[in-house]
Amino acid sequence: MKRTAFFISDGTGITSEALGHSLLAQFDGIEFEQITLPYVDDLEKAREVVQRIDQTAQKDGIRPLIFDTVVNEDIRKIIAQSNAFQIDVFSSFLKPLEHELGAHSNYSVGKSHGIVERNRYKDRIDSVNFAIDNDDGARTKQYDNADIILVGVSRCGKTPTCLYMAMQFGIRAANYPLTEEDLEFNNLPKALEPHQHKLYGLTIDPFQLAAIRHERRPNSRYASLDQCDFEVREVERLFKKLNLPSINTTNFSIEEISTRIMAQAGLERRMN
Repeated sequence: MKRTAFFISDGTGITSEALGHSLLAQFDGIEFEQITLPYVDDLEKAREVVQRIDQTAQKDGIRPLIFDTVVNEDIRKIIAQSNAFQIDVFSSFLKPLEHELGAHSNYSVGKSHGIVERNRYKDRIDSVNFAIDNDDGARTKQYDNADIILVGVSRCGKTPTCLYMAMQFGIRAANYPLTEEDLEFNNLPKALEPHQHKLYGLTIDPFQLAAIRHERRPNSRYASLDQCDFEVREVERLFKKLNLPSINTTNFSIEEISTRIMAQAGLERRMN
């Protein structure tokens, strides 16, 4: 079964995407074609969106789904005329909240993703720069300033996880690759020893690791299954020896890896 889902907003579309993705992910047996339409912020654009939705309904032979976070009521009314099943986030959630809080919403476009406080925005930029500067063990002298240091074999997901935590939550995350030479001695590299309390391990299925490495260096020893199996086995032995918290990244998205690490490590989100 296949359905088309539209995420519509008069802003960035981030909120409608996040809500829509979370809900659609609960339906394993359905394939969704997902289309994001941001900045639908006037009546003409709304009419064009309706035309596109109706054409999709005719082509698919079944009405599409709409998740919208449009603030303007006139634009929402136009979108509601389309041949689609609509989940209107503002009318569904804001009205009951207004009733409960005894106050009216200001219905501001882009409020949830705007730069509310410049200090928070600066923290996010600084965290991203920190993750880039401290990628792959580049600057171990800055580890005193790290909130967390991810360790693991090459290509197990350390870099994207660090960048995601920095961009989304303002976490200063560094990462250090454990090489074959490090693993042979079954001890931490000297640069990591003073920071063991900040370390968090990443591991991965050897077959998936070999596939990832093969894309980078095809037919190399680095990408061979034997090498990947050895490194994963040894890094997991090291984590166990040092009693380091760790996560197997094989079946998780970057978002899930990041939030699970933060929850287990007790890191507070600096961004909302």
